[in-house]
Amino acid sequence: MRPGCLAIAVCLTFAPGLAAQDSSAAYAEPYQRRALEIYRTSIGYRTAASHGQVPALAAYLAEQFRAGGFPAEDVHVLPLTVPGGEETASLVVRYRGDGSTGARPILLLAHMDIVDALPQDWERDPFTLIEEGGYFFGRGSTDDKFGVAMLTATFLRLKEEGFVPTRDLIIAFTGDEETGMLTARGLVTTHRALTDAEFALNADAGGGVLGEDGTPVRYLLQTSEKTYATFELTVANPGGHSSTPRADNAIYELAAVLRNIEAHRFPVRVNDATRGYFEAAARVTPGPVGEAMARFARNADDSVAAEVLWREPEQVGITRTTCVATMLRAGHAENALPQSAAATVNCRIFPGVEVADVRETLRRVARHPALQIRVLGEPVPSPASPPREDVIRAVARGVERIRPGTPVIPYMAPYGTDGKEIRRAGIPTYGIMGLFIRDSDQFAHGLNERAPVRSFYDALEFWHVVITDLAGRAVVP
Repeated sequence: MRPGCLAIAVCLTFAPGLAAQDSSAAYAEPYQRRALEIYRTSIGYRTAASHGQVPALAAYLAEQFRAGGFPAEDVHVLPLTVPGGEETASLVVRYRGDGSTGARPILLLAHMDIVDALPQDWERDPFTLIEEGGYFFGRGSTDDKFGVAMLTATFLRLKEEGFVPTRDLIIAFTGDEETGMLTARGLVTTHRALTDAEFALNADAGGGVLGEDGTPVRYLLQTSEKTYATFELTVANPGGHSSTPRADNAIYELAAVLRNIEAHRFPVRVNDATRGYFEAAARVTPGPVGEAMARFARNADDSVAAEVLWREPEQVGITRTTCVATMLRAGHAENALPQSAAATVNCRIFPGVEVADVRETLRRVARHPALQIRVLGEPVPSPASPPREDVIRAVARGVERIRPGTPVIPYMAPYGTDGKEIRRAGIPTYGIMGLFIRDSDQFAHGLNERAPVRSFYDALEFWHVVITDLAGRAVVP
Protein backbone atom coordinates (compact mmCIF):
# COMPACT_ATOMS: atom_id res chain seq x y z
CA MET A 1 0.00 0.00 0.00
CA ARG A 2 1.27 3.49 -0.79
CA PRO A 3 1.65 5.93 2.13
CA GLY A 4 -1.45 8.02 2.70
CA CYS A 5 -3.87 5.50 1.16
CA LEU A 6 -6.58 3.88 3.19
CA ALA A 7 -6.61 0.07 3.13
CA ILE A 8 -9.89 -0.14 1.23
CA ALA A 9 -10.26 3.30 -0.28
CA VAL A 10 -9.18 4.10 -3.81
CA CYS A 11 -6.06 6.25 -3.95
CA LEU A 12 -6.35 9.25 -6.26
CA THR A 13 -3.37 10.73 -8.02
CA PHE A 14 -4.08 13.53 -10.46
CA ALA A 15 -1.29 13.69 -13.00
CA PRO A 16 -0.64 17.02 -14.74
CA GLY A 17 -3.06 17.39 -17.63
CA LEU A 18 -5.17 14.41 -16.54
CA ALA A 19 -8.62 14.65 -18.15
CA ALA A 20 -11.61 14.66 -15.80
CA GLN A 21 -13.00 11.52 -17.45
CA ASP A 22 -9.78 9.70 -16.48
CA SER A 23 -10.56 10.11 -12.77
CA SER A 24 -13.23 8.22 -10.85
CA ALA A 25 -14.15 11.53 -9.19
CA ALA A 26 -15.89 12.45 -12.44
CA TYR A 27 -18.37 9.57 -12.15
CA ALA A 28 -20.87 10.25 -9.40
CA GLU A 29 -24.03 8.41 -10.50
CA PRO A 30 -25.17 5.88 -7.89
CA TYR A 31 -24.80 2.95 -10.31
CA GLN A 32 -21.25 4.06 -11.12
CA ARG A 33 -20.25 4.30 -7.46
CA ARG A 34 -21.83 0.92 -6.76
CA ALA A 35 -19.91 -0.65 -9.65
CA LEU A 36 -16.68 0.78 -8.25
CA GLU A 37 -17.43 -0.63 -4.81
CA ILE A 38 -18.08 -4.10 -6.28
CA TYR A 39 -14.86 -3.84 -8.30
CA ARG A 40 -12.86 -2.74 -5.26
CA THR A 41 -14.27 -5.42 -2.99
CA SER A 42 -13.81 -8.18 -5.59
CA ILE A 43 -10.15 -7.33 -6.10
CA GLY A 44 -9.68 -7.56 -2.33
CA TYR A 45 -10.32 -11.31 -2.49
CA ARG A 46 -7.19 -13.30 -3.38
CA THR A 47 -9.07 -15.77 -5.58
CA ALA A 48 -5.99 -17.51 -6.97
CA ALA A 49 -5.60 -21.28 -6.76
CA SER A 50 -4.59 -22.54 -3.28
CA HIS A 51 -5.99 -19.53 -1.43
CA GLY A 52 -9.58 -20.77 -1.15
CA GLN A 53 -11.16 -17.35 -1.60
CA VAL A 54 -13.47 -18.01 -4.56
CA PRO A 55 -16.37 -19.28 -2.38
CA ALA A 56 -16.10 -16.13 -0.25
CA LEU A 57 -16.26 -13.89 -3.31
CA ALA A 58 -19.21 -15.88 -4.67
CA ALA A 59 -21.03 -15.43 -1.34
CA TYR A 60 -20.36 -11.67 -1.37
CA LEU A 61 -21.67 -11.30 -4.93
CA ALA A 62 -24.71 -13.48 -4.19
CA GLU A 63 -25.59 -11.15 -1.34
CA GLN A 64 -25.34 -8.14 -3.67
CA PHE A 65 -27.86 -9.73 -6.02
CA ARG A 66 -30.26 -10.69 -3.24
CA ALA A 67 -30.04 -7.21 -1.73
CA GLY A 68 -30.63 -5.76 -5.20
CA GLY A 69 -34.00 -7.46 -5.57
CA PHE A 70 -33.19 -10.83 -7.11
CA PRO A 71 -35.20 -13.63 -5.44
CA ALA A 72 -33.13 -16.06 -3.40
CA GLU A 73 -34.35 -18.96 -5.56
CA ASP A 74 -32.75 -17.31 -8.60
CA VAL A 75 -29.32 -16.90 -6.96
CA HIS A 76 -27.26 -20.11 -6.81
CA VAL A 77 -23.81 -20.56 -5.28
CA LEU A 78 -22.57 -23.93 -6.53
CA PRO A 79 -19.59 -25.33 -4.58
CA LEU A 80 -17.07 -27.63 -6.22
CA THR A 81 -14.03 -29.48 -4.89
CA VAL A 82 -11.33 -29.52 -7.55
CA PRO A 83 -8.49 -32.06 -7.83
CA GLY A 84 -6.14 -31.51 -4.92
CA GLY A 85 -8.99 -30.88 -2.51
CA GLU A 86 -9.40 -27.12 -2.81
CA GLU A 87 -12.91 -25.71 -2.60
CA THR A 88 -14.05 -23.36 -5.36
CA ALA A 89 -17.49 -22.31 -6.57
CA SER A 90 -19.54 -20.91 -9.39
CA LEU A 91 -22.40 -18.43 -9.16
CA VAL A 92 -25.54 -18.47 -11.30
CA VAL A 93 -28.09 -15.65 -11.24
CA ARG A 94 -31.25 -15.60 -13.34
CA TYR A 95 -32.87 -12.31 -14.35
CA ARG A 96 -36.37 -13.41 -15.30
CA GLY A 97 -37.97 -11.95 -18.40
CA ASP A 98 -41.61 -11.83 -19.43
CA GLY A 99 -41.15 -14.38 -22.22
CA SER A 100 -42.90 -12.11 -24.69
CA THR A 101 -40.64 -13.02 -27.61
CA GLY A 102 -40.45 -16.73 -26.89
CA ALA A 103 -36.67 -16.49 -27.22
CA ARG A 104 -34.41 -18.71 -25.13
CA PRO A 105 -32.14 -17.14 -22.47
CA ILE A 106 -28.84 -15.36 -22.99
CA LEU A 107 -25.94 -16.60 -20.85
CA LEU A 108 -23.47 -13.98 -19.56
CA LEU A 109 -20.01 -15.23 -18.54
CA ALA A 110 -17.12 -14.01 -16.39
CA HIS A 111 -14.72 -15.70 -13.98
CA MET A 112 -14.01 -14.93 -10.33
CA ASP A 113 -10.60 -16.60 -10.08
CA ILE A 114 -7.28 -14.99 -10.96
CA VAL A 115 -3.66 -15.85 -11.64
CA ASP A 116 -1.87 -15.27 -8.35
CA ALA A 117 0.23 -12.16 -7.69
CA LEU A 118 3.15 -11.93 -5.28
CA PRO A 119 2.80 -8.67 -3.32
CA GLN A 120 6.58 -8.34 -2.91
CA ASP A 121 7.01 -8.19 -6.69
CA TRP A 122 4.42 -5.47 -7.31
CA GLU A 123 4.87 -1.72 -7.01
CA ARG A 124 1.43 -1.56 -5.32
CA ASP A 125 -0.59 -3.99 -3.24
CA PRO A 126 -2.14 -6.26 -5.91
CA PHE A 127 -5.16 -6.99 -3.71
CA THR A 128 -6.11 -3.38 -3.01
CA LEU A 129 -7.69 -1.41 -5.83
CA ILE A 130 -5.50 1.65 -6.34
CA GLU A 131 -6.29 4.49 -8.71
CA GLU A 132 -3.31 6.31 -10.09
CA GLY A 133 -2.60 8.33 -13.21
CA GLY A 134 -5.87 7.45 -14.94
CA TYR A 135 -5.68 3.70 -14.21
CA PHE A 136 -7.10 1.22 -11.75
CA PHE A 137 -4.32 -1.10 -10.56
CA GLY A 138 -4.86 -4.53 -9.00
CA ARG A 139 -4.75 -8.23 -9.76
CA GLY A 140 -7.85 -9.04 -11.78
CA SER A 141 -8.43 -5.41 -12.72
CA THR A 142 -8.74 -6.62 -16.31
CA ASP A 143 -8.76 -10.44 -16.01
CA ASP A 144 -11.49 -10.86 -14.91
CA LYS A 145 -12.76 -8.94 -11.90
CA PHE A 146 -13.48 -6.29 -14.54
CA GLY A 147 -16.04 -8.58 -16.21
CA VAL A 148 -17.47 -9.69 -12.86
CA ALA A 149 -18.00 -6.08 -11.77
CA MET A 150 -19.51 -5.09 -15.12
CA LEU A 151 -22.12 -7.84 -15.24
CA THR A 152 -23.00 -7.58 -11.55
CA ALA A 153 -23.39 -3.81 -11.65
CA THR A 154 -25.38 -3.93 -14.90
CA PHE A 155 -27.87 -6.47 -13.55
CA LEU A 156 -28.34 -4.37 -10.41
CA ARG A 157 -28.73 -1.17 -12.45
CA LEU A 158 -31.31 -2.73 -14.77
CA LYS A 159 -33.26 -4.16 -11.84
CA GLU A 160 -33.29 -0.77 -10.15
CA GLU A 161 -34.49 0.87 -13.37
CA GLY A 162 -37.41 -1.56 -13.50
CA PHE A 163 -36.21 -3.16 -16.72
CA VAL A 164 -38.11 -6.34 -17.61
CA PRO A 165 -36.28 -8.32 -20.30
CA THR A 166 -38.20 -10.07 -23.04
CA ARG A 167 -36.21 -13.23 -22.36
CA ASP A 168 -34.36 -14.60 -19.35
CA LEU A 169 -30.82 -13.40 -18.74
CA ILE A 170 -28.44 -15.68 -16.85
CA ILE A 171 -25.16 -14.68 -15.24
CA ALA A 172 -22.65 -17.52 -14.80
CA PHE A 173 -19.49 -16.67 -12.86
CA THR A 174 -16.96 -19.51 -12.82
CA GLY A 175 -14.30 -20.28 -10.23
CA ASP A 176 -11.34 -21.94 -11.98
CA GLU A 177 -10.96 -20.48 -15.47
CA GLU A 178 -7.24 -19.96 -14.91
CA THR A 179 -6.66 -23.60 -14.01
CA GLY A 180 -8.99 -26.49 -14.86
CA MET A 181 -12.21 -24.80 -16.11
CA LEU A 182 -14.13 -27.52 -14.27
CA THR A 183 -16.71 -25.07 -12.97
CA ALA A 184 -17.51 -23.94 -16.53
CA ARG A 185 -17.81 -27.54 -17.64
CA GLY A 186 -20.08 -28.33 -14.71
CA LEU A 187 -22.34 -25.38 -15.46
CA VAL A 188 -23.20 -26.71 -18.91
CA THR A 189 -23.35 -30.39 -17.92
CA THR A 190 -24.29 -31.08 -14.30
CA HIS A 191 -26.12 -27.75 -13.91
CA ARG A 192 -27.36 -27.39 -17.49
CA ALA A 193 -30.93 -26.76 -16.29
CA LEU A 194 -29.69 -23.52 -14.70
CA THR A 195 -27.60 -22.31 -17.62
CA ASP A 196 -29.15 -23.59 -20.87
CA ALA A 197 -29.26 -20.71 -23.33
CA GLU A 198 -29.57 -19.81 -26.98
CA PHE A 199 -26.13 -18.19 -26.95
CA ALA A 200 -23.58 -16.75 -24.51
CA LEU A 201 -21.76 -13.45 -24.17
CA ASN A 202 -18.34 -13.77 -22.55
CA ALA A 203 -17.04 -10.73 -20.64
CA ASP A 204 -13.57 -12.31 -20.56
CA ALA A 205 -12.79 -11.97 -24.27
CA GLY A 206 -12.84 -9.52 -27.13
CA GLY A 207 -12.69 -5.80 -26.42
CA GLY A 208 -11.37 -2.57 -27.82
CA VAL A 209 -7.86 -1.66 -28.94
CA LEU A 210 -6.54 1.84 -28.34
CA GLY A 211 -3.61 3.31 -30.22
CA GLU A 212 -0.64 4.45 -28.22
CA ASP A 213 -2.05 7.98 -28.39
CA GLY A 214 -5.26 6.76 -26.73
CA THR A 215 -7.49 6.93 -29.80
CA PRO A 216 -9.72 3.91 -30.53
CA VAL A 217 -8.47 1.69 -33.37
CA ARG A 218 -10.79 -1.31 -33.49
CA TYR A 219 -13.15 -3.42 -31.41
CA LEU A 220 -12.66 -7.19 -31.51
CA LEU A 221 -15.64 -9.54 -31.23
CA GLN A 222 -14.34 -13.01 -30.39
CA THR A 223 -16.06 -15.88 -32.22
CA SER A 224 -13.51 -18.66 -31.69
CA GLU A 225 -10.33 -19.48 -29.80
CA LYS A 226 -7.35 -21.76 -30.01
CA THR A 227 -6.95 -25.06 -28.19
CA TYR A 228 -5.06 -24.71 -24.90
CA ALA A 229 -2.59 -27.55 -24.29
CA THR A 230 0.28 -27.91 -21.84
CA PHE A 231 3.12 -30.41 -22.12
CA GLU A 232 5.71 -31.50 -19.56
CA LEU A 233 9.12 -32.25 -21.07
CA THR A 234 11.52 -34.28 -18.93
CA VAL A 235 15.14 -35.37 -19.33
CA ALA A 236 16.44 -38.02 -16.88
CA ASN A 237 20.07 -38.89 -16.09
CA PRO A 238 21.88 -41.14 -13.56
CA GLY A 239 23.15 -38.07 -11.71
CA GLY A 240 26.17 -38.24 -9.41
CA HIS A 241 28.50 -36.02 -7.38
CA SER A 242 28.91 -32.43 -8.54
CA SER A 243 32.70 -32.75 -8.17
CA THR A 244 32.75 -35.22 -11.08
CA PRO A 245 30.81 -33.62 -13.94
CA ARG A 246 29.48 -35.89 -16.69
CA ALA A 247 28.68 -35.22 -20.31
CA ASP A 248 25.06 -36.27 -19.81
CA ASN A 249 23.78 -33.44 -17.59
CA ALA A 250 19.97 -33.27 -17.51
CA ILE A 251 19.88 -29.49 -17.10
CA TYR A 252 22.16 -28.83 -20.06
CA GLU A 253 20.29 -31.34 -22.20
CA LEU A 254 16.93 -29.80 -21.35
CA ALA A 255 18.31 -26.35 -22.10
CA ALA A 256 19.30 -27.54 -25.56
CA VAL A 257 15.82 -29.04 -26.07
CA LEU A 258 14.20 -25.73 -25.16
CA ARG A 259 16.46 -23.77 -27.47
CA ASN A 260 15.47 -26.08 -30.31
CA ILE A 261 11.77 -25.59 -29.53
CA GLU A 262 12.26 -21.83 -29.25
CA ALA A 263 13.73 -21.76 -32.74
CA HIS A 264 10.86 -23.71 -34.29
CA ARG A 265 8.00 -21.96 -36.08
CA PHE A 266 4.82 -23.87 -36.65
CA PRO A 267 3.36 -23.55 -40.15
CA VAL A 268 1.27 -20.52 -41.00
CA ARG A 269 -2.46 -21.24 -41.04
CA VAL A 270 -5.54 -19.27 -41.94
CA ASN A 271 -9.29 -19.74 -41.70
CA ASP A 272 -12.31 -17.59 -42.50
CA ALA A 273 -12.20 -15.88 -39.12
CA THR A 274 -8.51 -14.95 -39.24
CA ARG A 275 -8.60 -13.95 -42.90
CA GLY A 276 -11.56 -11.66 -42.24
CA TYR A 277 -9.86 -10.23 -39.16
CA PHE A 278 -6.64 -9.32 -40.98
CA GLU A 279 -8.54 -7.88 -43.94
CA ALA A 280 -10.61 -5.61 -41.66
CA ALA A 281 -7.81 -4.77 -39.21
CA ALA A 282 -5.51 -3.75 -42.07
CA ARG A 283 -7.84 -0.84 -42.88
CA VAL A 284 -7.35 0.72 -39.45
CA THR A 285 -3.74 -0.29 -38.74
CA PRO A 286 -1.15 2.12 -40.13
CA GLY A 287 2.38 1.42 -41.26
CA PRO A 288 4.17 -1.85 -42.03
CA VAL A 289 1.97 -3.93 -39.72
CA GLY A 290 -1.20 -2.82 -41.50
CA GLU A 291 0.40 -3.46 -44.87
CA ALA A 292 1.45 -6.95 -43.72
CA MET A 293 -2.08 -7.67 -42.51
CA ALA A 294 -3.51 -6.77 -45.91
CA ARG A 295 -0.97 -8.89 -47.78
CA PHE A 296 -1.47 -11.82 -45.42
CA ALA A 297 -5.25 -11.64 -45.85
CA ARG A 298 -4.80 -11.84 -49.62
CA ASN A 299 -2.16 -14.56 -49.52
CA ALA A 300 -1.22 -16.53 -46.40
CA ASP A 301 1.84 -17.83 -48.28
CA ASP A 302 3.33 -14.32 -48.29
CA SER A 303 6.41 -15.07 -46.18
CA VAL A 304 7.41 -11.42 -45.88
CA ALA A 305 4.02 -10.49 -44.43
CA ALA A 306 4.09 -13.50 -42.11
CA GLU A 307 7.54 -12.46 -40.88
CA VAL A 308 6.28 -8.98 -39.95
CA LEU A 309 3.33 -10.46 -38.07
CA TRP A 310 5.61 -12.99 -36.34
CA ARG A 311 7.35 -10.11 -34.60
CA GLU A 312 4.09 -8.59 -33.32
CA PRO A 313 3.09 -10.26 -30.01
CA GLU A 314 -0.57 -9.27 -30.44
CA GLN A 315 -0.73 -10.78 -33.96
CA VAL A 316 1.56 -13.81 -34.13
CA GLY A 317 -0.88 -16.09 -32.31
CA ILE A 318 -3.54 -15.42 -34.93
CA THR A 319 -1.27 -16.72 -37.69
CA ARG A 320 -0.20 -20.14 -36.37
CA THR A 321 0.17 -22.54 -33.46
CA THR A 322 2.56 -21.26 -30.81
CA CYS A 323 4.41 -23.06 -28.00
CA VAL A 324 6.45 -21.42 -25.26
CA ALA A 325 8.30 -22.60 -22.16
CA THR A 326 6.67 -21.24 -19.00
CA MET A 327 8.10 -23.21 -16.03
CA LEU A 328 11.25 -25.13 -15.05
CA ARG A 329 12.09 -27.73 -12.42
CA ALA A 330 15.49 -29.43 -12.05
CA GLY A 331 17.93 -31.03 -9.65
CA HIS A 332 17.61 -32.16 -6.05
CA ALA A 333 20.73 -30.82 -4.29
CA GLU A 334 23.27 -28.08 -4.88
CA ASN A 335 26.17 -30.55 -4.67
CA ALA A 336 24.68 -33.26 -6.87
CA LEU A 337 24.36 -33.68 -10.60
CA PRO A 338 20.71 -33.42 -11.68
CA GLN A 339 18.90 -36.72 -12.04
CA SER A 340 16.08 -35.00 -13.90
CA ALA A 341 15.12 -31.68 -15.41
CA ALA A 342 11.61 -30.80 -16.51
CA ALA A 343 10.02 -27.91 -18.35
CA THR A 344 6.41 -26.91 -18.82
CA VAL A 345 5.63 -25.87 -22.38
CA ASN A 346 2.31 -24.19 -23.04
CA CYS A 347 0.86 -24.34 -26.53
CA ARG A 348 -2.02 -22.46 -28.15
CA ILE A 349 -3.07 -24.66 -31.04
CA PHE A 350 -4.68 -23.36 -34.20
CA PRO A 351 -8.17 -24.78 -34.87
CA GLY A 352 -7.98 -27.94 -36.94
CA VAL A 353 -4.57 -28.99 -35.62
CA GLU A 354 -4.56 -32.06 -33.38
CA VAL A 355 -2.90 -32.03 -29.96
CA ALA A 356 -1.15 -35.30 -30.85
CA ASP A 357 0.40 -33.68 -33.92
CA VAL A 358 1.79 -30.83 -31.83
CA ARG A 359 3.24 -33.32 -29.37
CA GLU A 360 5.01 -35.16 -32.16
CA THR A 361 6.32 -31.91 -33.57
CA LEU A 362 7.81 -31.02 -30.19
CA ARG A 363 9.42 -34.44 -30.01
CA ARG A 364 10.88 -34.08 -33.49
CA VAL A 365 12.28 -30.56 -33.14
CA ALA A 366 13.64 -31.26 -29.63
CA ARG A 367 16.22 -33.64 -31.15
CA HIS A 368 16.60 -35.66 -27.96
CA PRO A 369 15.73 -39.35 -28.38
CA ALA A 370 15.21 -40.01 -24.66
CA LEU A 371 13.02 -36.96 -24.02
CA GLN A 372 9.79 -37.77 -22.18
CA ILE A 373 6.74 -35.72 -23.20
CA ARG A 374 3.54 -35.84 -21.19
CA VAL A 375 0.29 -33.99 -21.91
CA LEU A 376 -1.03 -32.28 -18.79
CA GLY A 377 -4.76 -32.18 -18.23
CA GLU A 378 -7.28 -32.84 -20.98
CA PRO A 379 -6.88 -30.30 -23.78
CA VAL A 380 -10.05 -30.01 -25.80
CA PRO A 381 -10.86 -28.05 -28.95
CA SER A 382 -14.11 -26.17 -29.38
CA PRO A 383 -15.98 -25.18 -32.53
CA ALA A 384 -16.15 -21.65 -33.88
CA SER A 385 -19.39 -19.81 -33.21
CA PRO A 386 -21.27 -18.70 -36.33
CA PRO A 387 -21.78 -14.95 -36.76
CA ARG A 388 -25.07 -13.65 -35.33
CA GLU A 389 -26.42 -10.44 -36.81
CA ASP A 390 -28.27 -9.55 -33.60
CA VAL A 391 -25.10 -9.86 -31.51
CA ILE A 392 -22.98 -7.92 -34.01
CA ARG A 393 -25.63 -5.19 -34.21
CA ALA A 394 -25.96 -4.88 -30.43
CA VAL A 395 -22.18 -4.80 -29.94
CA ALA A 396 -21.82 -2.18 -32.67
CA ARG A 397 -24.41 0.00 -30.91
CA GLY A 398 -22.63 -0.46 -27.59
CA VAL A 399 -19.29 0.52 -29.13
CA GLU A 400 -20.87 3.51 -30.86
CA ARG A 401 -22.19 4.68 -27.51
CA ILE A 402 -18.72 4.88 -25.94
CA ARG A 403 -16.24 5.12 -28.84
CA PRO A 404 -18.10 6.45 -31.92
CA GLY A 405 -16.80 5.37 -35.31
CA THR A 406 -14.78 2.40 -34.08
CA PRO A 407 -15.09 -0.61 -36.42
CA VAL A 408 -16.28 -3.92 -34.94
CA ILE A 409 -14.20 -6.84 -36.24
CA PRO A 410 -14.94 -10.55 -35.53
CA TYR A 411 -11.79 -12.52 -34.77
CA MET A 412 -10.26 -15.73 -33.43
CA ALA A 413 -8.57 -15.27 -30.05
CA PRO A 414 -5.06 -16.72 -29.63
CA TYR A 415 -5.80 -17.45 -25.97
CA GLY A 416 -8.28 -19.72 -24.17
CA THR A 417 -11.27 -18.92 -21.93
CA ASP A 418 -14.27 -20.63 -20.36
CA GLY A 419 -15.92 -19.93 -23.69
CA LYS A 420 -14.44 -23.10 -25.15
CA GLU A 421 -16.33 -25.23 -22.61
CA ILE A 422 -19.57 -23.40 -23.38
CA ARG A 423 -19.08 -23.76 -27.14
CA ARG A 424 -18.28 -27.46 -26.75
CA ALA A 425 -21.62 -27.88 -24.99
CA GLY A 426 -23.48 -26.54 -28.01
CA ILE A 427 -24.00 -22.93 -26.89
CA PRO A 428 -22.52 -20.43 -29.38
CA THR A 429 -20.35 -17.98 -27.46
CA TYR A 430 -19.16 -14.47 -28.28
CA GLY A 431 -16.42 -12.60 -26.43
CA ILE A 432 -17.43 -8.96 -25.96
CA MET A 433 -15.45 -7.53 -23.05
CA GLY A 434 -16.31 -3.85 -22.69
CA LEU A 435 -12.70 -2.80 -22.04
CA PHE A 436 -10.76 -0.48 -24.35
CA ILE A 437 -7.00 -0.53 -23.67
CA ARG A 438 -3.63 0.10 -25.33
CA ASP A 439 -1.48 -2.90 -26.18
CA SER A 440 1.28 -1.43 -24.03
CA ASP A 441 -1.06 -1.44 -21.01
CA GLN A 442 -1.89 -5.15 -21.28
CA PHE A 443 -0.58 -6.71 -18.07
CA ALA A 444 -3.11 -9.48 -17.42
CA HIS A 445 -1.25 -12.33 -15.63
CA GLY A 446 1.71 -10.00 -15.20
CA LEU A 447 3.01 -7.32 -12.86
CA ASN A 448 1.03 -4.15 -12.16
CA GLU A 449 -2.13 -5.22 -14.01
CA ARG A 450 -4.25 -2.18 -14.79
CA ALA A 451 -7.40 -0.91 -16.48
CA PRO A 452 -8.02 2.65 -17.70
CA VAL A 453 -10.48 4.49 -15.45
CA ARG A 454 -12.46 5.79 -18.41
CA SER A 455 -12.73 2.28 -19.86
CA PHE A 456 -14.21 1.01 -16.60
CA TYR A 457 -17.05 3.50 -16.67
CA ASP A 458 -17.46 3.27 -20.45
CA ALA A 459 -17.91 -0.49 -20.12
CA LEU A 460 -20.91 0.06 -17.84
CA GLU A 461 -22.63 1.98 -20.64
CA PHE A 462 -21.54 -0.59 -23.23
CA TRP A 463 -23.12 -3.49 -21.33
CA HIS A 464 -26.29 -1.52 -20.64
CA VAL A 465 -26.73 -0.91 -24.38
CA VAL A 466 -25.90 -4.49 -25.39
CA ILE A 467 -28.24 -6.16 -22.91
CA THR A 468 -31.19 -3.82 -23.47
CA ASP A 469 -30.72 -4.15 -27.23
CA LEU A 470 -30.75 -7.96 -27.15
CA ALA A 471 -33.40 -8.44 -24.46
CA GLY A 472 -35.50 -5.28 -24.55
CA ARG A 473 -38.55 -4.22 -26.48
CA ALA A 474 -38.00 -2.55 -29.81
CA VAL A 475 -38.61 1.17 -29.72
CA VAL A 476 -41.50 2.14 -32.01
CA PRO A 477 -40.75 5.39 -33.89
